[in-house]
Amino acid sequence: MPSYLLRVELEDRPGRLGSLAVALGSVGADILSLDVVERAAGYAVDDLVVDLPPGAMPDMLITAAEKLDGVYVDSIRPHTGLLEAHRELELVDHIAAAHGKAARLQVLVDEAPKVLRVGWCMVMRRDDTGVAMVAGSHGVPETAAESAPWLPLEHAEILDGDADWVPQVWRDFDTTLAAAPLGGDHTAVVLGRPGGPAFRPSEVARLGYLSGIVATILR
Repeated sequence: MPSYLLRVELEDRPGRLGSLAVALGSVGADILSLDVVERAAGYAVDDLVVDLPPGAMPDMLITAAEKLDGVYVDSIRPHTGLLEAHRELELVDHIAAAHGKAARLQVLVDEAPKVLRVGWCMVMRRDDTGVAMVAGSHGVPETAAESAPWLPLEHAEILDGDADWVPQVWRDFDTTLAAAPLGGDHTAVVLGRPGGPAFRPSEVARLGYLSGIVATILR
């Protein structure tokens, strides 16, 4: 069965999530997991991993969900495997177990996309000679950034995906970007999400916590 990651914004009130589950079930969807991405006064943003029957179109999920009052589908995209909260701790363990800085950075970029639900991850460094990608995951764009005027960073933040330094091919894929410092030098971990959705503050905070732990391990 094909799996999809559905991000929804819904009213944070009793019974609303249950109604959504019933609505998705009415089109044959099977909810495999649910994570709360963000919760604020009056609303919540949730990520649901759902299976659809063979031949079913993912648009059915949007139609079913948005028939409910107070439910908005932020994004839907193919999903390749279950994601669970403990994966973040496993990633830290895997990084710590790797031998040498280069190997640890490669583990970070290889596993971060699954944990943080992004398309790709890279570690960038800027020095007097320019900008270089120190490590990159599967799916990192072949066209590299030639500058990174936002480095150094003081904390994790969302980057402007339409800024002049962003390669045109990244913009063509409507890539949303977030980055966090990785130690005291001009080095950062960068996340890319082709086609969105936009990064939520809670996701940026998670990236910041993770990069802080990794920076400590690297030292």
